[in-house]
Amino acid sequence: MNIPVPTAIYAQRRARLADQLGRDDIAIIPTAPEHSRNRDSEYLFRFDSYFHYLSGFTEPHAWLVITGDGHSTLFCQPKDLEREIWDGYRLGPLAAPQHLGVDAAFSVAELEQRLPRLLENRHAVWYPFAIHPGLESRVSGWLNAVRARVRFGALCPEAQHDLCGILDEMRLIKDVHEQAVMRRAAQISAAAHVRAMRRSAAMLRAGQDVCEYHLDAELLHEFRQHGSQYPAYSSIVAAGANACVLHYRADNAPVRDGELVLIDAGCELDGYASDITRTFPANGRFSGPQRDLYDLVLASQHAAVAATRPGARFTDPHEATVKVLTQGMLDLGLLDKNQHGTLEDAIENRHYFAFYMHRTGHWLGMDVHDCGSYVEPSERGHASLRRDPLSGETIANRPSRILRPGMALTIEPGLYVRPSDGVPPAFWNIGIRIEDDAFITDTGCELITRDVPVQADAIEALMRG
Repeated sequence: MNIPVPTAIYAQRRARLADQLGRDDIAIIPTAPEHSRNRDSEYLFRFDSYFHYLSGFTEPHAWLVITGDGHSTLFCQPKDLEREIWDGYRLGPLAAPQHLGVDAAFSVAELEQRLPRLLENRHAVWYPFAIHPGLESRVSGWLNAVRARVRFGALCPEAQHDLCGILDEMRLIKDVHEQAVMRRAAQISAAAHVRAMRRSAAMLRAGQDVCEYHLDAELLHEFRQHGSQYPAYSSIVAAGANACVLHYRADNAPVRDGELVLIDAGCELDGYASDITRTFPANGRFSGPQRDLYDLVLASQHAAVAATRPGARFTDPHEATVKVLTQGMLDLGLLDKNQHGTLEDAIENRHYFAFYMHRTGHWLGMDVHDCGSYVEPSERGHASLRRDPLSGETIANRPSRILRPGMALTIEPGLYVRPSDGVPPAFWNIGIRIEDDAFITDTGCELITRDVPVQADAIEALMRG
């Protein structure tokens, strides 16, 4: 069941944006374009996140204009009964102010005519840079139309600014409503993971052939069954050695008795993503080597969760993860102590990178890799140079973002062991990732995706059911 959004929430966001513009400035935000899939068929439309964040409007071919004095104008598709028979209901400009809370609305067919007049006598124009191909050219065309009227006393905006910075900071802190939607998305996604785990074990017990797409189908069924509009991203369902491919996609590979399955999948609900990864034994029982690596990854996630709290830096959970994983690699023989040295040596020289090559998390929200700077804004001018021991590249380190209540992020350590000289063969072709979604709270963090079990014993118990 979808969670209704009061129109006032969008009005408040537009007002907050307007307060950060100059009083004589103007902001232009388009929604996403439609994309053809093949002849006479289009991909399912998904609105632009910035546009929806400010309007709540889900139709294509729409634009939002906000001025520094707080006035908002929507351009949308006009009512057209013939097209609505084919393509679906349209809200239309006449109904938009009442339903969306904007001050004015016009047909998108009037955009080229009205935009230059809206730009007249404005000091600066703001729009999202480098997101919508061709937008810069369109803005230039509208500004040229304003310049053509300077002889009649019109003033043309003298500056253009990237709107993403302001909106990224707004979206980084999730309000109460956003958190409620994300919790519901997390519940749906967790139930989908549970369903896939059980299906895998049940089919193998029954002697049936299992493929990755069987488990992918269980995910999609659960998403749609509970009102999710789409997957938040292409689901990863990776059996056996496929789990060592970080961005593997669900395919037709067999799911074999005795192997692990890694599923990285989450639904999108009302514009907000969830993102869960679980790794489980296809038959419901971990082998000894599988359990050793799994427990190590889980211990590293526990360390990362403990480091995820207000006042900490975004990089702190990653550093906590790396410390636990690297020590475990040395203990289990993935890293040779004689060759790689102490824990501190292995971390400093990034020897762990052969088995753990991604970060421990990312922002989460309307986009699965959500917007927001990972550098603390007040400390951007502080930088130190370091030489990467693997690439030899010189990297500028800037102070990482300070975590604050209301931020949402993932916590996702992993280990990926490919066949290699010096690596115990018992660990070959094992890929493990454990990922949960979290809100920063006043005292720590809240994991919102634990409706799907994470302890190895709990996973085995679930899959016996």
